[in-house]
Amino acid sequence: MCLAVPGKVLSIDESDPLMRMSKVSFGGIVKDISLAYTPEAKVEDYVIVHVGFALRTIDEEEANSVFEYLEQMGELEEIRDGET
Repeated sequence: MCLAVPGKVLSIDESDPLMRMSKVSFGGIVKDISLAYTPEAKVEDYVIVHVGFALRTIDEEEANSVFEYLEQMGELEEIRDGET
């Protein structure tokens, strides 16, 4: 299943202003994510990610709620297997 999932921004590479990239942690799994659609995102923010792009920022409480739902649905294993 293809879902948008929350992740925490660990670092941001702003060397190319048009291709702002970040390292985002999904429960300990770190991936390279584009921040092209979320110019407001900063380190320590949570973002909703779909197919390698952060779609919007969310607060930590909302991120934790989504993780709980994904855990209940058994979808976190898919994320851990690299299917974000």
